This record gives sequence, structure tokens and C-alpha cells, in this order.
Amino acid sequence: MTIRIFITGGTFDKEYNELTGKLNFNDSNLPQLLEMGRCKVDAEIRTLMMVDSLEMTDNDRELIVHQCMQCEENQIVITHGTDTMSETAKMLGDKIKNKTIVLTGAMIPIAFGSSDGLFNLGGAIAFAQALPHGVYVAMNGRYFKYDNVRKNKQTGLFEELS
Repeated sequence: MTIRIFITGGTFDKEYNELTGKLNFNDSNLPQLLEMGRCKVDAEIRTLMMVDSLEMTDNDRELIVHQCMQCEENQIVITHGTDTMSETAKMLGDKIKNKTIVLTGAMIPIAFGSSDGLFNLGGAIAFAQALPHGVYVAMNGRYFKYDNVRKNKQTGLFEELS
């Protein structure tokens, strides 16, 4: 079984620019993270975009849906910014029923060293292999169905709607 991993950006892949003091994108950290985590799962990685999820458009989301529909793998992990992750999950969940898709991200950039990203990535890969077909958000060791999740902006944690 091969897992497809789509990279879309988000805090997961942001890096600190010491000259400007801003966070920006360079290259994805995903291959190094898989190596660091000693991941032995066959994975095909593809970068779709490198954007902050607050800047993600419906056209970007349609591209993600299209790529998920077209890839031959049935288990998919998507790295995504946390601010609009549930919106993308909803669009995917409304359109794709025959694959297991897990979106994950990080609250702290991987480059900072104290990120939750490596843990979340490992969880997402495990959930993609174990859960039935459907679309899920995986953060902090938990998974949520696409139509019952939100990011609580006060606590910085994902939670069920009901």
C-alpha cells in the first residue's frame, strides 16, 4: 500500500526569515520529517502549492479535490494550514467518498524545532491506513470527521462541533 501525500503549505512548512522577521515558504520539510520519524510506509509526495491557508482560494481547493480524485492511491494525507483546514476538508468530504483522506498541519513551524508537526504527520499517516473511507482532520493525536470539526481559535486546538 502506498500513501499519497499532498503538500499545500501552511505553518507546517513555514520558515523564519531572519532579515525580514517574517515567516515565508522555501522548500517543504516533509521528506526530512519522514526520514526523521523513520517512516517505513511507501509514500508518494507531491507539492500542490505552498500557501498560507488564509490565502487559499476556492480554486486552490478545487485543485486539491481534483488531485485527490485523480491519484491512484486510496489513502491520502494532505499537509495544510490550520486556519482553513476544516473548509478544505468539507469540500473534499462533500465530493469524495471512495478514499481515505486525512488533513493535518502544525500550530508551530517545523523549522522552530518545538513543533507539533512531526507528531501530527505521524498520526495522519497512521489514521490514513486505519480509518475507513472518508475525510478526516488529524491533529494532536485525535481525528475528526470532516463535517464535525473546527479550530478553536481561543485554545489553538481542534474540536468537534457537537
